[in-house]
Amino acid sequence: MKNILLPTDFSENAWNAIEYALKLFKDDECTFHLLNTYTPAIVHSRFMAINTEGRLLEDACHSASVSGLENLLIKLQGGHHNPKHYFNTISSFNLLTEEIKEAIEVRNIDMIITGTKGASGLKEIFLGSNTVRIIKSNLPCPVLVVPENFKFERPREIALVTDFMRNFDASIIEPLKQTAIQLEARVRIMRINETEELSKYQKSNLSTLEDYLSEIPTSVHWMPYFASKAHVIQSFIEELGIDLLAMVYHRHGFLGELTREPVIKNLAFHSKIPLLVIPG
Repeated sequence: MKNILLPTDFSENAWNAIEYALKLFKDDECTFHLLNTYTPAIVHSRFMAINTEGRLLEDACHSASVSGLENLLIKLQGGHHNPKHYFNTISSFNLLTEEIKEAIEVRNIDMIITGTKGASGLKEIFLGSNTVRIIKSNLPCPVLVVPENFKFERPREIALVTDFMRNFDASIIEPLKQTAIQLEARVRIMRINETEELSKYQKSNLSTLEDYLSEIPTSVHWMPYFASKAHVIQSFIEELGIDLLAMVYHRHGFLGELTREPVIKNLAFHSKIPLLVIPG
Protein backbone atom coordinates (compact mmCIF):
# COMPACT_ATOMS: atom_id res chain seq x y z
CA MET A 1 0.00 0.00 0.00
CA LYS A 2 1.52 3.30 -1.11
CA ASN A 3 1.00 6.49 0.85
CA ILE A 4 0.86 9.59 -1.36
CA LEU A 5 0.74 13.09 0.12
CA LEU A 6 -1.26 15.69 -1.86
CA PRO A 7 -0.88 19.25 -0.55
CA THR A 8 -3.79 21.43 -1.67
CA ASP A 9 -4.91 25.04 -1.43
CA PHE A 10 -8.18 24.11 -3.21
CA SER A 11 -7.08 25.84 -6.43
CA GLU A 12 -7.54 24.46 -9.95
CA ASN A 13 -3.81 23.97 -10.09
CA ALA A 14 -3.88 21.77 -6.98
CA TRP A 15 -6.85 19.82 -8.32
CA ASN A 16 -4.96 19.19 -11.57
CA ALA A 17 -2.07 17.67 -9.59
CA ILE A 18 -4.53 15.46 -7.66
CA GLU A 19 -6.05 14.19 -10.91
CA TYR A 20 -2.56 13.45 -12.23
CA ALA A 21 -1.75 11.46 -9.08
CA LEU A 22 -4.94 9.39 -9.33
CA LYS A 23 -4.20 8.45 -12.93
CA LEU A 24 -0.50 7.83 -12.32
CA PHE A 25 -1.29 5.31 -9.57
CA LYS A 26 -4.52 3.91 -11.01
CA ASP A 27 -3.19 0.34 -10.84
CA ASP A 28 -1.72 0.62 -7.33
CA GLU A 29 -3.28 0.32 -3.92
CA CYS A 30 -2.81 3.77 -2.42
CA THR A 31 -3.93 5.96 0.40
CA PHE A 32 -3.98 9.58 -0.73
CA HIS A 33 -3.50 12.04 2.12
CA LEU A 34 -5.07 15.39 1.23
CA LEU A 35 -3.24 18.10 3.16
CA ASN A 36 -4.28 21.70 3.72
CA THR A 37 -2.36 23.97 6.06
CA TYR A 38 -3.45 27.41 7.13
CA THR A 39 -1.49 30.18 8.81
CA PRO A 40 -3.56 33.30 9.56
CA ALA A 41 -1.85 36.64 9.14
CA ILE A 42 -1.71 36.98 12.93
CA VAL A 43 0.51 34.12 14.02
CA HIS A 44 2.25 35.36 17.14
CA SER A 45 1.44 32.68 19.70
CA ARG A 46 1.14 35.05 22.69
CA PHE A 47 -1.12 37.39 20.76
CA MET A 48 -3.28 34.52 19.57
CA ALA A 49 -3.64 33.27 23.11
CA ILE A 50 -4.91 36.52 24.59
CA ASN A 51 -6.63 38.32 21.73
CA THR A 52 -10.24 37.46 20.90
CA GLU A 53 -9.97 38.70 17.32
CA GLY A 54 -6.91 36.57 16.76
CA ARG A 55 -8.70 33.50 18.10
CA LEU A 56 -11.72 34.17 15.90
CA LEU A 57 -9.47 34.49 12.88
CA GLU A 58 -7.79 31.17 13.63
CA ASP A 59 -11.19 29.50 14.10
CA ALA A 60 -12.43 30.91 10.79
CA CYS A 61 -9.34 29.65 8.95
CA HIS A 62 -9.72 26.25 10.59
CA SER A 63 -13.36 26.02 9.52
CA ALA A 64 -12.51 27.02 5.95
CA SER A 65 -9.74 24.41 5.81
CA VAL A 66 -11.91 21.59 7.17
CA SER A 67 -14.83 22.56 4.93
CA GLY A 68 -12.56 22.74 1.88
CA LEU A 69 -11.18 19.26 2.54
CA GLU A 70 -14.66 17.85 3.10
CA ASN A 71 -15.86 19.28 -0.21
CA LEU A 72 -12.78 17.93 -1.94
CA LEU A 73 -13.42 14.49 -0.50
CA ILE A 74 -17.04 14.60 -1.69
CA LYS A 75 -15.84 15.57 -5.16
CA LEU A 76 -13.39 12.67 -5.25
CA GLN A 77 -15.84 10.11 -3.92
CA GLY A 78 -18.47 11.22 -6.41
CA GLY A 79 -16.31 11.23 -9.52
CA HIS A 80 -13.48 8.82 -8.79
CA HIS A 81 -14.31 5.14 -8.52
CA ASN A 82 -11.23 3.04 -7.95
CA PRO A 83 -11.47 0.28 -5.31
CA LYS A 84 -7.69 0.43 -4.87
CA HIS A 85 -7.74 4.05 -3.74
CA TYR A 86 -8.44 5.37 -0.23
CA PHE A 87 -8.49 8.95 1.00
CA ASN A 88 -7.55 10.70 4.21
CA THR A 89 -7.67 14.42 5.05
CA ILE A 90 -5.29 16.52 7.13
CA SER A 91 -6.10 20.07 8.22
CA SER A 92 -3.40 21.79 10.21
CA PHE A 93 -2.55 25.22 11.61
CA ASN A 94 1.09 24.94 10.69
CA LEU A 95 3.70 25.88 8.13
CA LEU A 96 3.37 23.70 5.04
CA THR A 97 6.89 22.27 5.12
CA GLU A 98 6.72 21.50 8.85
CA GLU A 99 3.43 19.66 8.45
CA ILE A 100 4.79 17.72 5.47
CA LYS A 101 7.79 16.60 7.52
CA GLU A 102 5.48 15.36 10.26
CA ALA A 103 3.21 13.58 7.77
CA ILE A 104 6.18 11.81 6.18
CA GLU A 105 7.23 10.44 9.55
CA VAL A 106 3.81 9.62 10.99
CA ARG A 107 2.07 8.39 7.83
CA ASN A 108 5.01 6.74 6.09
CA ILE A 109 4.68 8.86 2.95
CA ASP A 110 6.22 7.40 -0.21
CA MET A 111 5.82 10.43 -2.50
CA ILE A 112 4.58 14.01 -2.47
CA ILE A 113 2.71 15.23 -5.55
CA THR A 114 2.13 18.95 -5.90
CA GLY A 115 1.18 21.43 -8.59
CA THR A 116 3.03 24.52 -9.68
CA LYS A 117 2.32 27.51 -11.87
CA GLY A 118 3.92 28.28 -15.22
CA ALA A 119 4.69 31.60 -16.90
CA SER A 120 3.57 34.87 -15.36
CA GLY A 121 3.68 38.02 -17.47
CA LEU A 122 7.03 38.58 -19.15
CA LYS A 123 8.95 36.47 -16.66
CA GLU A 124 9.26 32.70 -16.57
CA ILE A 125 8.41 31.24 -13.19
CA PHE A 126 10.42 28.10 -12.56
CA LEU A 127 8.53 26.88 -9.52
CA GLY A 128 6.00 28.36 -7.14
CA SER A 129 7.25 29.50 -3.75
CA ASN A 130 5.58 26.66 -1.84
CA THR A 131 7.06 24.10 -4.22
CA VAL A 132 10.51 25.61 -3.79
CA ARG A 133 10.15 25.44 0.00
CA ILE A 134 9.15 21.79 -0.22
CA ILE A 135 12.12 20.90 -2.41
CA LYS A 136 14.62 22.86 -0.30
CA SER A 137 13.39 21.22 2.91
CA ASN A 138 15.58 18.20 2.17
CA LEU A 139 12.69 15.77 2.63
CA PRO A 140 13.43 12.03 2.76
CA CYS A 141 10.98 11.13 -0.04
CA PRO A 142 10.61 12.14 -3.70
CA VAL A 143 8.51 15.10 -4.81
CA LEU A 144 6.62 15.04 -8.11
CA VAL A 145 5.83 18.52 -9.44
CA VAL A 146 2.98 18.75 -11.94
CA PRO A 147 2.88 21.90 -14.13
CA GLU A 148 -0.20 24.06 -14.31
CA ASN A 149 -2.81 22.70 -16.75
CA PHE A 150 -0.68 19.66 -17.60
CA LYS A 151 -2.97 16.76 -18.46
CA PHE A 152 -1.94 13.23 -17.63
CA GLU A 153 -0.10 11.23 -20.25
CA ARG A 154 1.50 7.97 -19.25
CA PRO A 155 5.25 8.75 -19.19
CA ARG A 156 7.22 6.55 -21.58
CA GLU A 157 10.45 8.55 -21.67
CA ILE A 158 12.13 9.66 -18.43
CA ALA A 159 15.20 11.88 -18.45
CA LEU A 160 17.64 11.91 -15.55
CA VAL A 161 19.91 14.95 -15.73
CA THR A 162 23.19 14.54 -13.85
CA ASP A 163 26.84 15.59 -13.99
CA PHE A 164 28.01 12.35 -12.28
CA MET A 165 29.74 14.44 -9.63
CA ARG A 166 28.06 12.67 -6.72
CA ASN A 167 27.75 9.07 -5.62
CA PHE A 168 24.61 7.15 -6.49
CA ASP A 169 23.36 4.63 -3.99
CA ALA A 170 20.30 2.39 -3.97
CA SER A 171 18.26 4.73 -1.77
CA ILE A 172 18.71 7.61 -4.22
CA ILE A 173 18.00 5.66 -7.40
CA GLU A 174 15.22 3.42 -6.07
CA PRO A 175 12.39 6.00 -6.54
CA LEU A 176 13.42 6.54 -10.16
CA LYS A 177 13.87 2.84 -10.78
CA GLN A 178 10.49 1.88 -9.32
CA THR A 179 8.75 4.68 -11.22
CA ALA A 180 10.29 3.49 -14.50
CA ILE A 181 9.34 -0.14 -13.80
CA GLN A 182 5.79 0.84 -12.85
CA LEU A 183 5.35 2.91 -16.02
CA GLU A 184 7.34 0.56 -18.28
CA ALA A 185 9.35 3.61 -19.27
CA ARG A 186 12.84 4.12 -20.67
CA VAL A 187 15.36 6.15 -18.68
CA ARG A 188 17.61 8.47 -20.64
CA ILE A 189 20.58 9.62 -18.60
CA MET A 190 21.75 13.02 -19.81
CA ARG A 191 24.91 14.97 -19.09
CA ILE A 192 25.85 18.41 -20.34
CA ASN A 193 29.43 18.31 -21.60
CA GLU A 194 31.11 21.01 -19.56
CA THR A 195 34.37 19.06 -19.95
CA GLU A 196 35.44 16.80 -22.81
CA GLU A 197 36.04 13.72 -20.71
CA LEU A 198 34.75 12.27 -17.46
CA SER A 199 37.09 11.96 -14.52
CA LYS A 200 37.67 8.54 -12.96
CA TYR A 201 35.26 9.51 -10.19
CA GLN A 202 32.57 10.47 -12.69
CA LYS A 203 33.11 7.26 -14.68
CA SER A 204 32.70 5.25 -11.50
CA ASN A 205 29.44 7.03 -10.69
CA LEU A 206 28.13 6.46 -14.20
CA SER A 207 28.97 2.76 -13.96
CA THR A 208 27.19 2.51 -10.60
CA LEU A 209 24.13 4.25 -12.00
CA GLU A 210 23.98 1.92 -15.01
CA ASP A 211 24.25 -1.10 -12.71
CA TYR A 212 21.33 0.10 -10.57
CA LEU A 213 19.21 0.65 -13.68
CA SER A 214 20.23 -2.52 -15.49
CA GLU A 215 16.74 -4.02 -15.19
CA ILE A 216 15.12 -1.32 -17.30
CA PRO A 217 15.82 0.14 -20.78
CA THR A 218 18.48 2.79 -20.27
CA SER A 219 20.61 4.95 -22.54
CA VAL A 220 23.25 7.63 -21.94
CA HIS A 221 23.26 10.93 -23.81
CA TRP A 222 25.86 13.68 -24.02
CA MET A 223 24.62 17.17 -24.81
CA PRO A 224 26.95 19.97 -25.98
CA TYR A 225 27.17 22.98 -23.73
CA PHE A 226 25.90 25.34 -26.44
CA ALA A 227 23.80 27.65 -24.24
CA SER A 228 22.64 27.95 -20.66
CA LYS A 229 22.12 24.64 -18.93
CA ALA A 230 18.42 25.34 -18.77
CA HIS A 231 18.22 25.80 -22.54
CA VAL A 232 20.25 22.64 -23.13
CA ILE A 233 17.91 20.60 -20.93
CA GLN A 234 14.84 22.09 -22.59
CA SER A 235 16.25 21.23 -26.03
CA PHE A 236 16.90 17.66 -24.90
CA ILE A 237 13.33 17.35 -23.59
CA GLU A 238 11.86 18.58 -26.87
CA GLU A 239 14.14 16.61 -29.21
CA LEU A 240 13.62 13.25 -27.50
CA GLY A 241 10.00 13.70 -26.47
CA ILE A 242 10.72 13.40 -22.75
CA ASP A 243 7.58 12.92 -20.63
CA LEU A 244 9.10 13.18 -17.16
CA LEU A 245 12.23 14.99 -16.00
CA ALA A 246 14.09 13.63 -12.97
CA MET A 247 16.78 15.37 -10.95
CA VAL A 248 18.54 14.55 -7.71
CA TYR A 249 18.36 17.55 -5.41
CA HIS A 250 21.67 18.80 -4.06
CA ARG A 251 21.92 22.23 -2.48
CA HIS A 252 24.89 23.10 -4.70
CA GLY A 253 23.72 21.28 -7.83
CA PHE A 254 21.90 22.59 -10.89
CA LEU A 255 18.43 22.19 -9.41
CA GLY A 256 19.67 23.78 -6.21
CA GLU A 257 20.80 26.82 -8.23
CA LEU A 258 17.37 27.20 -9.78
CA THR A 259 15.57 26.98 -6.45
CA ARG A 260 17.77 29.77 -5.12
CA GLU A 261 16.67 31.93 -8.07
CA PRO A 262 12.98 31.10 -8.61
CA VAL A 263 12.39 33.86 -11.18
CA ILE A 264 14.47 33.21 -14.29
CA LYS A 265 14.52 36.15 -16.71
CA ASN A 266 14.76 35.55 -20.47
CA LEU A 267 14.94 31.80 -19.96
CA ALA A 268 12.76 29.21 -21.66
CA PHE A 269 13.08 26.68 -18.88
CA HIS A 270 10.16 26.17 -16.62
CA SER A 271 8.38 23.03 -15.69
CA LYS A 272 6.59 22.20 -18.95
CA ILE A 273 6.55 18.52 -18.06
CA PRO A 274 6.33 16.87 -14.63
CA LEU A 275 9.50 17.07 -12.59
CA LEU A 276 10.52 14.28 -10.21
CA VAL A 277 12.81 15.61 -7.49
CA ILE A 278 14.75 12.82 -5.79
CA PRO A 279 16.34 13.48 -2.39
CA GLY A 280 20.10 13.26 -2.53
